[in-house]
Amino acid sequence: MNLVIVESPTKAKTLGRFLGSDYQIEASMGHVRDLPENKLGIDVEHDFAPEYVVAEKKKDIVAGLHKAAKTAEKVILATDPDREGEAISWHIATLLDKVPTERITFHEITESAIKAALAAPGTINMQLVDAQQARRILDRLVGYKLSPLLWRKVRKGLSAGRVQSVAVRLIVEREREILAFKPEEYWEILAQFEGFTAGLVNVKIVTKDEADKIVAELTKAEFKVSDVATKEIKRSPYSPFTTSTLQQAAANLFGWTAKRTMQVAQNLYEQGLITYHRTDSTNLAAQAVEQVRKFIGDQYGEKYLPEGPRIYKTKSKVAQEAHEAIRPTQVSGSSDQGSDRDQQRLFELIWKRFVACQMSEALYEQTAVDITACLPAGRAGEYVFRANGNKQVFDGWQKLYEREEGVELPALTVGQILTLLGLVPSQHFTQPPPRFNEASLIKALEEFGIGRPSTYAPIISTIQDRQYVEKVDKKFQPTNLGFAVNDFLITNFPTIFEYQFTAKMEDELDEVANGTKQWVPVIKEFYDPFAKLLTKVGETAERVKVAVEETDEICPDDGGKLVVRIGRFGKFLACANFPKCKFTKPFAKKIDMKCPKCKEGDVIFRRTRSM
Repeated sequence: MNLVIVESPTKAKTLGRFLGSDYQIEASMGHVRDLPENKLGIDVEHDFAPEYVVAEKKKDIVAGLHKAAKTAEKVILATDPDREGEAISWHIATLLDKVPTERITFHEITESAIKAALAAPGTINMQLVDAQQARRILDRLVGYKLSPLLWRKVRKGLSAGRVQSVAVRLIVEREREILAFKPEEYWEILAQFEGFTAGLVNVKIVTKDEADKIVAELTKAEFKVSDVATKEIKRSPYSPFTTSTLQQAAANLFGWTAKRTMQVAQNLYEQGLITYHRTDSTNLAAQAVEQVRKFIGDQYGEKYLPEGPRIYKTKSKVAQEAHEAIRPTQVSGSSDQGSDRDQQRLFELIWKRFVACQMSEALYEQTAVDITACLPAGRAGEYVFRANGNKQVFDGWQKLYEREEGVELPALTVGQILTLLGLVPSQHFTQPPPRFNEASLIKALEEFGIGRPSTYAPIISTIQDRQYVEKVDKKFQPTNLGFAVNDFLITNFPTIFEYQFTAKMEDELDEVANGTKQWVPVIKEFYDPFAKLLTKVGETAERVKVAVEETDEICPDDGGKLVVRIGRFGKFLACANFPKCKFTKPFAKKIDMKCPKCKEGDVIFRRTRSM
């Protein structure tokens, strides 16, 4: 009997469909060892040697793996094909001690992929293990060393993360841009003609008086077509999904969090329906491209098939992690596979993106018409209006999606005189930069080089769990606590929480994974100056006062104002006269939903200790 060890029961069940009775498949339920919860667990004096322990809840699982391994002819480690998966395999192999193990990797859980992996087993890649270990140690050093400082200088119970704090910085800096923004007034004037509307383009209007004056002049003008320009526009399909683009698409289309997207994608992967979902690659296997091109030709016709395959190349920073893009393992089946509605929706999204990426371009006819408003003789100047039309000529890859309604202009010729039907002036104000939502925050993190495919979802979850940011209308806003902690960290640790420095650390971890750097020097180069700065800040930094959020509610005990405070379990209301008055009550926030029973009252959100 051969023993195969994977991370989850779902993955084990899927492998069981392909492997016969000669294989026993067991699940480790994720990581089996980690750094201890109650102490640093890193020997900073001796090359940052980590102390790993088996969590209490994992001891029975480890005992079961030990027992199964003793009677197995062969132990095969089949964890995920990334740094976390490699580390899980290494920890298991270490715990199994003298039992020989083989390592197999595959990027899709299909019969052909599993059998190919079993036919060519390898060994654990220690470069990937070192990279995972280095990240874990870095994060533990920052979190464990900074937290006591935050307790002393800001508030008890706080913690800081190496990468999460940089994400908070992005949100805080964007909020300050918004607060500092001064809107400027401007006006637009639309001219209405038979069958279309055109906008004034050659004059900047900043006041109502200017707009009224121009409208008065235009009522006496003659409107003549001065230019008609038509050109063909080709729209190429999007590249296949990576982790970040999948998370962004699911956030924009479904309103999903990154965490939810990854949970659903994990289920699809473990059922063998999609390829591995933690990837920053847009590469596609040649066999998959060949299959989808045949499907497109058979299903939609040759005109939807480009002459050759579309190549989407991503130069992987780590050769051992040269994954594919996220795609369905089989394209010829139903486009909405999955065991529940969420899985079906995400699978369809992935399926369409993959098929579309190998289809022909969509063709559009784009028309721009300039209309000159000629003023009566003796009046200086002229006004130019422009109308834009967009007509789809061939749908191409967009055949898979709902058709966008184009704007079709009537046939117009240069010199043609038009009858003005009306003029519509409208007031506008310039807008501040938008707050980040899940999609735009992930995009910003990726553009800055902060984090990697496996870390985007945990980053976003953690900064909310720590009460440093909150979602308001699906947009991130920093809390007063978030402002205070961010300012303390940026003021006292300007380099460590700087965007370029964080991105550089990610690159160095990639170099460890690639074997071009050793993990201990990378940690040492970071830790030595960090430790010195930590001591200095502890001695010299002033205590930070966190601003409280006032409310209109009155304390029933002493008549003071109630303010919003943030505790271990989230927001709560407290008397502003604390510690003289110790009145508190839960913080309840209305959400945009009526009570399903009475249909009148508002539903409120209340955080409890179990959340």
